[in-house]
Amino acid sequence: MIPYGRQTIEEDDIQAVVEVLKSDYLTTGPKIAEFEGMVADYVGVKYAVAISNGTSALHAACFAAGIGKGDEVITTPLTFAASANCVLYCGGTPVFADVDPKTYNIDPADIERKITSNTKAIIAVHLAGQPCDMDAIHKIARKHNLLVIEDGAHALGSEYKGKKVGSLSDMTTFSFHPVKPITTGEGGMIVTDNEGFYQKLMLFRSHGITRDENLMTRNDGPWFYQQLDLGFNYRITDIQCALGCSQMKKLDRFLKRRKEIVSRYNKAFADCENIVTPYQLPDTESGWHLYIIQVKNYDRRKVFEQLRKKGIAVNVHYIPVYMHPYYQEHGYKEVHCKNAEEIYSHILSLPLYPTLKEEEQEYVITTVKQICEC
Repeated sequence: MIPYGRQTIEEDDIQAVVEVLKSDYLTTGPKIAEFEGMVADYVGVKYAVAISNGTSALHAACFAAGIGKGDEVITTPLTFAASANCVLYCGGTPVFADVDPKTYNIDPADIERKITSNTKAIIAVHLAGQPCDMDAIHKIARKHNLLVIEDGAHALGSEYKGKKVGSLSDMTTFSFHPVKPITTGEGGMIVTDNEGFYQKLMLFRSHGITRDENLMTRNDGPWFYQQLDLGFNYRITDIQCALGCSQMKKLDRFLKRRKEIVSRYNKAFADCENIVTPYQLPDTESGWHLYIIQVKNYDRRKVFEQLRKKGIAVNVHYIPVYMHPYYQEHGYKEVHCKNAEEIYSHILSLPLYPTLKEEEQEYVITTVKQICEC
């Protein structure tokens, strides 16, 4: 099977991990700070906090933002469930705004319509690496005094008007799952320029415990530490961060290769009236985590199954979050986002990863064209 996405692990990545395995530190050691520094420098921010995965990054960001009971946070339904679950973890209420039919990202106009006196933040998700309309989102946030958290799980390396995703809002989260732009196996990151958020994030990922004398109420000696808040064990390991450091050195190469693959797809499907190729917002550079097409005039399930039978492991990103049984059972039965539901009924994600071979991509293109009669 040709997967829709996969990690790119090379010999130097393996050696980087082996070096840590032979060192004195496997868990909380120097590679964590090194990895944080590399990501912070790359996106152009002061602070980065490495954490156990992308979901815990979102949870931590909501905690640092002070989301709690009675607070509403507006986000998109066309995303992985974690983009909304993180609000629930903190006792808040996710509110779903519909998506733009071209970009598939959250529609600023519908954000404005969904704002109430209880709205505290916006979580903007850069689906597939395509940046959201951040100018419009920030304008709304300023008008209503809202925090903006960007879910950049797909978007490390993406750019909005010449600035890297991660440098634009109050906080941005990243994921390093194997199919993402770079991988640490599992892992995540929160980046910010806000020192207050940074301090909260550092506490949150490690039980709420600190050894920092400037934060403690007293110090009984060199062994001493204090729990200042109720945090979680969301720590990442030196093993993972060693891989992350090695991968960061290759990120731009990976992104370049992804763009080459996308360009070939776009050219191949340009004249296919039954296929809608991805749209890119002007003044943006997508990191192309996913290549999502819409299959028009065909039963998407049949196309999906036929491609799978022919060895192409296409996928669907995503089922609108409020359609999941948990959400249906907890107050979202009457929620409907017309554009998100329409897009969901047609979308497929085609294989896209740096090591995808040209002959494999040609097979994908030929097969899709045959099934969709292009």
